[in-house]
Amino acid sequence: MSIWVLLAVLGAAFLHALWNALIKVGASRVGAMVILSVAEVPIGLAVALPRAPINPEAWPWVIAAGCTHFFYKTFLVFAYDRGDLSRVYPLARGAAPLAVALFGAFFLDDAITGAQYAGVALLACGIALMARGVFTDGESRRLIPFALGSAAATATYTLLDGLGARVSGDAISYVAWVFVADGLIFTAGSLIWRGAGVVPRDARAWAVGSFASLASYGAYAISIWAMTVAPIAVVAALRETSILFAVLIGWLVFGERMTRDKAMAAVLIVGGVIVTRL
Repeated sequence: MSIWVLLAVLGAAFLHALWNALIKVGASRVGAMVILSVAEVPIGLAVALPRAPINPEAWPWVIAAGCTHFFYKTFLVFAYDRGDLSRVYPLARGAAPLAVALFGAFFLDDAITGAQYAGVALLACGIALMARGVFTDGESRRLIPFALGSAAATATYTLLDGLGARVSGDAISYVAWVFVADGLIFTAGSLIWRGAGVVPRDARAWAVGSFASLASYGAYAISIWAMTVAPIAVVAALRETSILFAVLIGWLVFGERMTRDKAMAAVLIVGGVIVTRL
């Protein structure tokens, strides 16, 4: 892997942590997520429409992934309403590959190596330490089920996307159409659930939310490109440095409390993900 690809992947990891951080800016987390979702639609269409149509058999996968993203975003909003970025993000991001690895070991044909089992053990230790910190540091314990719910949804759409992209015949178009479905489903669901009042009215919120959406797509696009010019496993592992970026943003930008256990848990989670994906 060249130094430029390495820097691009680290940039993608930072963008992923950044858009999560931007969701915490302002009074309404769900409002920010609605703006992000609205902006996903034109971004997805701009990418998908110039390309060849995807295999019609992939559309059920697109819709299923879009629906799963609704639950992912909803759980994430509730978690950020109740906890710090530096606590929620590592739990949600780290538990997802743990769930995928365990699901694959029991229900898929993928072989699990000894090193990957070690990575799963590191992940479990890091997640347990991060969750324990909620109890010892006096934070709201209600963030844990929502963070883990977000992780479960992430694991689900990861599996759906892996299968759907194979069926589609064009992974880039598939991801773009998932963006469109995700944006439409989350926006419609939020309007039905909470009414038109959920949509922010000020221009700053729209600017921040739209930028978050661009950062979200940029994180995916850079990662997809990197996987075409570098080993997929290495790129996937490097992406998980986003956990460390999120912890640093929470600490340096939002003034969240940084403890030794929190820092150690984040390092264990990143290490576990890297080991499972190499």
